[in-house]
Amino acid sequence: MCLPFFGKKQRKRLTPSEQSLTEDYTSQRSSISRLERSASYSPTATLTSHPASQAEKLTFDSETESFNLSRDYHAARDVTPAHPVLKRSNTAATRSKSGTKKWGFGYGWGTGQKDKERQQDREKALLDPDHESTPPPVYQHTGSADNRSRSYRSSRTQSDRSSFQEQGRPTAVSFNPIPGGARSRSQSTGGGSRQGVHPFPQDMLKRSETYKSNMTKSTTRSGRPTLYPSESSSTLVGSALERKMRDEDAAPVRQDTASRLEALRDHMRQHELAYYVIPSEDSHGSEYIAVSDKRREWISGFTGSAGQAVISPTAAYLITDSRYWAQAHKELDPNWIVVPAGSMNGPKDWIEWLVERAENCKIGIDARLISYAKATALNNALKPKNAKLYYPPQNLVDLIWRDKPQRSREPIYVQPPEFTGLGAGEKLGKLRDWIKRQRPAVPSYSKSEPKPSQIQTATLLSNLSCIAWLLNLRGDDIPFNPVFHSYLFVGLESATLFIEPAKITPEVQAYLETINVVIRDYNDIWTFLRRKEWGEGNVIISPETSYAICLMLTSFRYTVLPNYVEELKAVKNEVEIRGLRNAYLRDGAAYVRWLAWLDEKMQQGYDITEYEAAWRLTEYRRKNKYYMGLAYENISATGENAALPHYTPHKETAKMIDRLTPYLNDSGGQYRDGTCDTTRTVHFGRPTSEQCEAFTRVLQGHIAIDTAIFPEGTTGAKLDVLARKALWQDGLNYMHGTGHGVGSFLNVHEGPQSFSSEVPLVPGHVLTNEPGFYNDGKWGMRIESALVVRRVQTKGGFNGDVWLGFERLTCVPIQTKMVKDVMLSKEERQWLKDHNRRCLELLEPLIHNDKRAMRYLRREAERGIGIAGAVPGGITIDWD
Repeated sequence: MCLPFFGKKQRKRLTPSEQSLTEDYTSQRSSISRLERSASYSPTATLTSHPASQAEKLTFDSETESFNLSRDYHAARDVTPAHPVLKRSNTAATRSKSGTKKWGFGYGWGTGQKDKERQQDREKALLDPDHESTPPPVYQHTGSADNRSRSYRSSRTQSDRSSFQEQGRPTAVSFNPIPGGARSRSQSTGGGSRQGVHPFPQDMLKRSETYKSNMTKSTTRSGRPTLYPSESSSTLVGSALERKMRDEDAAPVRQDTASRLEALRDHMRQHELAYYVIPSEDSHGSEYIAVSDKRREWISGFTGSAGQAVISPTAAYLITDSRYWAQAHKELDPNWIVVPAGSMNGPKDWIEWLVERAENCKIGIDARLISYAKATALNNALKPKNAKLYYPPQNLVDLIWRDKPQRSREPIYVQPPEFTGLGAGEKLGKLRDWIKRQRPAVPSYSKSEPKPSQIQTATLLSNLSCIAWLLNLRGDDIPFNPVFHSYLFVGLESATLFIEPAKITPEVQAYLETINVVIRDYNDIWTFLRRKEWGEGNVIISPETSYAICLMLTSFRYTVLPNYVEELKAVKNEVEIRGLRNAYLRDGAAYVRWLAWLDEKMQQGYDITEYEAAWRLTEYRRKNKYYMGLAYENISATGENAALPHYTPHKETAKMIDRLTPYLNDSGGQYRDGTCDTTRTVHFGRPTSEQCEAFTRVLQGHIAIDTAIFPEGTTGAKLDVLARKALWQDGLNYMHGTGHGVGSFLNVHEGPQSFSSEVPLVPGHVLTNEPGFYNDGKWGMRIESALVVRRVQTKGGFNGDVWLGFERLTCVPIQTKMVKDVMLSKEERQWLKDHNRRCLELLEPLIHNDKRAMRYLRREAERGIGIAGAVPGGITIDWD
């Protein structure tokens, strides 16, 4: 019960212990010089120690305080008030087993227990072995730590990949958090015990850690005592605590870029350039790039994933879209000017901005970093202004970036058919059939027989996700994306993979031989193209291919056509859809466990940072089967930070989660059977009427997309208005896209389908549905679920079986507290109830042993919609 003008509950801080294990840890300034979060797809920690003879006390953290225990401490026996228990004396009471009464209006009232009764409940709960949701695993030391130097990315341990049997197919895997030994998963959902196994060939098992948390230096540490369930069993201990303590997550610091810009301008003067463009992409057109390719970030200090830097002799400009306007102003120093692309009076993009200014001049750019489509469009636009693009023989940023990281050499591995549903040989066969169907490169008016040089005989792929999908291979070169740097030349009889030889293991070598793929060095692509080693015939490339490849081929040897592999990859087969469905169930179970933990701690009065909340969610995901890392950096935002669509919290600067504004979490896991992307917005206090109205409009847009029925040939762009219609009624809107395609254990952003695209939606397309609203400088909200396009049966059946709809993959309840019941239609109200009940039905088998999560899930599924208003006298009624 909340009474106006009465005292506040004492807040408790949920933060790392002051006695942290960070003596040898040095924070770095930007994501270039630190490890990206989840840079490798490892689900486990790398915990090592010195021999047990070098005795040392176990130190771990229970929410706030540190505890130093002797080696013979037995927590499960030590539960009486007369002995030290892993709890805080001022911890809020654990809810009594009697539960709470249901209230027809959703959030109702209840009376509290006396302090003495609460204390008795706590003591009783400590004796109840099932009290806590997830007992901590038994951690044991197994060896001594190696001194490893920090590279620009994290590496993987022996336990980090899915296992292969003799046939090369992975078994059910239980990832092992202790190096050097397997762990039984008797605690795993669904009951039973599953033997932990090494998931990959031995020569590939050389990596250490994930999520930016490799050990930098070894610390002297003895064998740990066994930990047993207690009141602190939800606390990070053992390997989880080590990961958190050693996480290199310093917030980006605004850099003084004057010296870098001046050094770059010296090279510009040598080439007589009026402008030099530094794109955010790499030579493969990737949205997410390796640290070694972050040239724009290095020169500017801006860490966003999208935006072009344009340098002139007197000024420096960053052109970026609405997702990053606020972030750019915050991170750039006074040497830079932010150009808001897509704003009311701003340019559409960097090309339009540049064309307006360029006249009688040369514009420099690395030809590898601009696509054929953009280069030709820009050249055509510059020609009337007597300006042109110029391609220096070397990237000018590389010439001044003295400590530029090296490209990754991490080994690649096979993604077996049980996850892909289709073998690489079959995929290559489809691609070769498509090549043969393409008309020769002859003028349309020509009636003569095509020459051998005009016949389409091959295609060159540079898109990393397309190469990984086509060959059923995965890698670890780019944070959050299981891809690898390479080019693939596919001829009618054989194929050539240009890749660093160090990435190829004997197993992968043997696998590639079975599908007739030859391996050559990554840099040999340029020699291969220059010498035209494939012989006679034309090569098909996509419009997104780098312009440097086009210049090397010359216009007489290539034909530009839409990327056929991307079209094939976008349409998921039934095996991939089943895998995504299962991945979203497991990811949803982790999300609900985390929501239950977070809700309980917030109600108990703890202060929790955005960073801490994101970290805990990752730890829950880490326990899932087939977990390989995060799909992207956690977006965990409260208050004004939630108004930034792509805000990422940092350890040093994260805000405490606010009880007066919505809290937004946008995150997802990478699993061997699917890539997940989920956003939910929740409130831990009493939302204002303004917040409730905005959230209800966002929810209505979300429901409108989810329930849409449309005929074949409908594009995502035509459905986009459905997500915005309810918001537009109140004069609200959002500046980002409504949704994007999602890969199958590949990139979280995948094309060509999206709700901004003119590509027709077809069965098998997977998209996200994510309308939102952002009250600049105050708060923000977004609801995101993944959908797969399916055929549906309609009552009328006009024109036959041509009607399509969506199947929802995401299985996480939507909080009803911020929903205004009176604003919803009967159908919308029923949709919300059905969705939350469906989440209970599907997730209960996965979390039935987690009492806290089950309480939370049942409450969300059974409560009413909205929040009760104040009763006479100004008393508000809050029901948990």
